[in-house]
Amino acid sequence: MLYTALIFGLLSSFHCIGMCGPIAMMLPVDRSNQAKKVSQIFTYHLGRITAYASIGFVFGLLGKGFFMAGMQQKLSILIGILMIVAIVIPEKTFANYNFSKPVFRLISKVKQALRNQFKKKSYQSIFTIGLLNGFLPCGMVYVALFGAIAMQSSSLGVLYMVLFGLGTVPLMSSVVYIHSFISLGFRNRIQKAIPVLVVLIGVLFILRGLGLGIPYVSPATMSLFVQANPNCH
Repeated sequence: MLYTALIFGLLSSFHCIGMCGPIAMMLPVDRSNQAKKVSQIFTYHLGRITAYASIGFVFGLLGKGFFMAGMQQKLSILIGILMIVAIVIPEKTFANYNFSKPVFRLISKVKQALRNQFKKKSYQSIFTIGLLNGFLPCGMVYVALFGAIAMQSSSLGVLYMVLFGLGTVPLMSSVVYIHSFISLGFRNRIQKAIPVLVVLIGVLFILRGLGLGIPYVSPATMSLFVQANPNCH
């Protein structure tokens, strides 16, 4: 299942162009020195992946708890339903509830810290930009975290999110060089395709949880995660 993180990262990087592309375009890199520019871009990605890995650690721990409780299949169905519901229900509906206000306050602080880092050009500031960027709300990161929960340990949760982050690196790096060719219309078309992708992934989660006996899509048991012959002595 780990390979799906890399594939999903590659696909979701098209979404990243629309959401995080502007941040990558405005990175305070040295455009007169190509070698330094490459190392600065790498530093930015290192910051993003560090953020993903830290979140993956937390969700990997949650996944270990579900694994130990034997709830992987029920969790898979629930995750799939929640993903679809989040797309089907209009965003305005969620805005009517106040439970999200504390989150928005935190996000506002992160964005302010992010703006402050753009005034500097050090490697530390570029790493911090990537780190803060990784903690900003992103639908594709949320979907990847569902995969991290499906892992049965914190270390695998970290690895899953690191692979996801690595998958986004090629396209996100190219944005720094070819940003003038990425039009607003192109980014808008990508945004419209994202909900369809999320619903499809949600359906796959549900099918996997149902255990219909379909190889790779809906195995009879969550054999990829559950040890067939436990070592009990």
